[in-house]
Amino acid sequence: MKTALITGCSSGYGLEIARHFHAQGWNVVATMRTPNEDILPRSSRLRVLALDVTKPESIADAIEAAGPIDVLVNNAGIGLLGAFEATPMATTRELFDTNTFGTMAMTQAVLPQFRARRSGVVVNVTSSATLAPMPLVAVYTASKTAIEGFTASLAFELEAFGVRVKLVEPGYAPTTRFASNGGARMEGLIPEAYAPFAQQVFAAFAQPAAVTMEGDVAEAVWRAANDESGQLRYAAGADAVALASSK
Repeated sequence: MKTALITGCSSGYGLEIARHFHAQGWNVVATMRTPNEDILPRSSRLRVLALDVTKPESIADAIEAAGPIDVLVNNAGIGLLGAFEATPMATTRELFDTNTFGTMAMTQAVLPQFRARRSGVVVNVTSSATLAPMPLVAVYTASKTAIEGFTASLAFELEAFGVRVKLVEPGYAPTTRFASNGGARMEGLIPEAYAPFAQQVFAAFAQPAAVTMEGDVAEAVWRAANDESGQLRYAAGADAVALASSK
């Protein structure tokens, strides 16, 4: 029976990915900064572990507690919406610390076991913001685009060891906590000069032509984890699929 370790399982995509892999009969290690076992099924095949991807000691503890795994899903991330001009560099670094460096650190932590076994899959969850320019998400897009380049290069680097590396690119999901998980760091990021433009952007967000649901992402991650082909990118959600096909 295979085992998947999934980061950022407290809500949204990560929670649904954990449920999906468990429903498919896998062992699941669901990680969260603040563990909450009540949101997932009680099962001998499912464990909830504490993990903060920005802290090396937390990563080491979680990897040790998880034991051998077959798939790592790097889903943990922070959302951010605001004008770049008003975004403090400290906030930018905080976002990269989780979205970019956290993903890289988790990947580096599992590679020794994957390489030694000559098997294993890393699935990195990015965003459809990497597929087409979108306003007021410049920092968020940068943090995810960095992972796109990292993943493409790493996939090439690890192919000789039988290790696969994949990208899942979700679209806009209004039912997730993208904005709320940005929390206080988003306060004051729409200066008065940007307000008219931001209102237009928010109005467009409120009436999307198509959206992504958590289940779309879980299915795409499942597909990526089990696909032995050389495919690198998997768009998730109707809006992301449309963007990917227009490139």
